Amino acid sequence: MIDGAVFAERRARLAEQVGDGLILLPGNELSPMNYAENYYGFRQDGSFRYYFGLNIPGLVGTIDANTSEATLFGHEPTIDDVIWTGPQPSFRDLAASVGVGQTSPPALLIDYLEAEVDAGRDVRYLPQYRPENRLGFERLLGIPAGKVDERADRELMAAVLAQRLVKSELEIAEIERAVGVSRDMHLLAMRTVRPGLWEREVAGRVRGEALAAGGDVSFPIIFSVHGEVLHNHTWTNQMEEGDLVVHDSGAVTDTGYCSDITRTLPVSGRFDARQRSVYEAVLGAQLAAIEAMKPGVPFRDVHLVAAREIARALTDIGLMKGDPDEAVAAGAHALFMPHGLGHMMGVDVHDGEAIDENLVGYGDGFERSTQFGLSSLRLARPLAPGWVVTVEPGAYFIPELIQRWRSDGTCAAFIDYDELQSWQGFGGIRIEDDVLVTDDAYRVLGPAIPKDPDDVENVMAEAADRRL
Repeated sequence: MIDGAVFAERRARLAEQVGDGLILLPGNELSPMNYAENYYGFRQDGSFRYYFGLNIPGLVGTIDANTSEATLFGHEPTIDDVIWTGPQPSFRDLAASVGVGQTSPPALLIDYLEAEVDAGRDVRYLPQYRPENRLGFERLLGIPAGKVDERADRELMAAVLAQRLVKSELEIAEIERAVGVSRDMHLLAMRTVRPGLWEREVAGRVRGEALAAGGDVSFPIIFSVHGEVLHNHTWTNQMEEGDLVVHDSGAVTDTGYCSDITRTLPVSGRFDARQRSVYEAVLGAQLAAIEAMKPGVPFRDVHLVAAREIARALTDIGLMKGDPDEAVAAGAHALFMPHGLGHMMGVDVHDGEAIDENLVGYGDGFERSTQFGLSSLRLARPLAPGWVVTVEPGAYFIPELIQRWRSDGTCAAFIDYDELQSWQGFGGIRIEDDVLVTDDAYRVLGPAIPKDPDDVENVMAEAADRRL
């Protein structure tokens, strides 16, 4: 549990930065799955969690930017709450635990906001990604739901991101705790994967590991022998000898901080020669990219370091040709790595992107590229101390994309399409870690999770021996 003084200090800093007006921060509501009282698992809004700490649905927080006084709107437990969910702490005590001394029933929020507006005060808020919150703003502030995000306060957005993206020592420790759970999740997968199992059998156990640690997964698990599908959240395939399986998952702790780790495993327990060659290309790209990270270095440059490493390795393998630097300048590597190198991490697994992805990753003279692949880079601007960023290069053999590029003659000077024909069905490889930008360099967070191909094979072999 994080001490209430931490949240009070965060709110005071935000109020000082914004300087004037009333800051309105709604939490998330429960979301019905298929009827009114059957809900999806609850996940609190990242900014509300950052400033108010409580992982409880139906709350709204306000911060007076002139005085830093905070108020939480929520209801005290009723007898119905006790009947259905058991005894609950009082709402006032919960508010006090996060440093808030003033509470009010939700029914009074509209009157409170009307009084503030009548007094000539600005009500400042962030963009809202949930439709129920947009509709709530229409009721509370008279702003049409479709116009809510247009009127979000840019100064508040910038101030919140400036705080949230720079992690304190406490936050770094929480992220490392989440990475520790990820290590257990990934080791479990390495020890479980074998021919004949269904993907869902492993994915289910992996999620169980996160739940057993007192949290949950930070996003739906990607666990698939079709690693060429970048966000493949279905687990419907039976793993077979010779398959590669991409395992991309993360944990969220009880304090809300996340991890995001990817490893790629040979289902047979051993990488064949082709698999190892591409795996080593991706691993080399990841290690080179991490080594290039330090304050002031644009993350776009780090992305391009990884891209050039992959292009050089794939040229050595015979899948690409020509000068690797020229190939990357032309975007030819994006046939194999059509995504960006990474994203911010924190209370949200894509930290701050609910506020504005471009505000998180661009600015400082950086604009999003229109080049295929590079256009998907979520973070381009210079790195700063205290940022936590994922580094996750990959190499994917996407049949439809290969066919389209070959038909169009795209980057034909740099791609050996004839050689690619014999790689049909290869799948994909991705390797990912969470990295802290330090005052002068970087630090890979958490306990080490095997990623050298020999280490991965050894973990899998030891597990296979124990099953005999």
